[in-house]
Amino acid sequence: MDKPFQLNFQLRNCLLVLVFLSLILPGCAPKEPPIPKELILYNWVEYMPQSVLDAFAKEYGVTVKYVTYESQEEAFDNMQAGNVYDLVVLKPEFIPELVEQNQLKAIDYAQVLNFKNVSANFRDLAFDPGNKYTIPFHWGTTGILFRTDLVDRPITRWSDLWDPTFAGKVGVWPIPDSLIPITLKMLGHSANSEDPAQMEEVRQSLLQLKPNSLIISNTNASVVPLLETGELEIAFGWAYDAMLAQESTQPIEYIIPEEGTILWTDYFCIPANAANPRGAELFLNFILQPEIAAQIVNESYYPMAVDGMDEFIIPEILNNPVIFPDNAQMQNAEIILPTHKSRKPAYDEVWSSFMEVNP
Repeated sequence: MDKPFQLNFQLRNCLLVLVFLSLILPGCAPKEPPIPKELILYNWVEYMPQSVLDAFAKEYGVTVKYVTYESQEEAFDNMQAGNVYDLVVLKPEFIPELVEQNQLKAIDYAQVLNFKNVSANFRDLAFDPGNKYTIPFHWGTTGILFRTDLVDRPITRWSDLWDPTFAGKVGVWPIPDSLIPITLKMLGHSANSEDPAQMEEVRQSLLQLKPNSLIISNTNASVVPLLETGELEIAFGWAYDAMLAQESTQPIEYIIPEEGTILWTDYFCIPANAANPRGAELFLNFILQPEIAAQIVNESYYPMAVDGMDEFIIPEILNNPVIFPDNAQMQNAEIILPTHKSRKPAYDEVWSSFMEVNP
């Protein structure tokens, strides 16, 4: 065999080996396991439009099992107890402790490419630098709703909730991270104060409020029906309530108090023990599309921190200052920050004192 023929023969054999390897190696590569066909979303009642859940199921073949809680404390406690959820909506106050306890999974942003649509103001906040564990969901204002035909004077301040004129007709949600900051604002303090003396003022003020108030069950989606029946004359609430009030046959008004609003935010997080974290990331990527985010806003009346969605939002909603407040309404506004764990016992004591008092 001459040398050129020998080289050609060897070259042909090498090519055959390469072709063979190209056929078998893809089959040997590890495959990502299929995404489970059910995703458990743990959230407030009526806080995610069913139409969005249905659209996600239709596109990806993953059914969303929607599980609800009555309070953020309940959600936190159930996560601590090891209950399994794939995606949970929580306020920032609970995130640092869950991170410290290794109870949250870091989000794989290679699977959530639409995070690029998240508004800059909601990224990289102090409670979760780099958004390692959280993605923003809803945000909005807190204010006062009241029946204009049942009150005989203007309602302008948080202190109006304490007016004995409305005794028995004041609606209060049993949500400490709303009511305690409201009370602090009413007293002229920062909504994020952890000063012991100021917390004692809060405790005393809440003890005065309790006998005059009706505790609203968190199973209610809104306070508006209670205002419509006249069971309540005044209550604190949010943009969702205000939008429902605008559709009511009863004269219900929503105002942002002069002391300033409490800005609230909700965030998605994936528990460390999630059974379907890949499905959770797929869902997050889905709802961060501007069209889908707008669909959520159009049906829930709560803003989302997603750029590019404005063109898909119903104009009456986009131009409504209750949902998208102007700069004047945002004066003196405060975002609730996580309470330092050293101060948490004081908050717990204040709230326990309030809840233990019979109305």
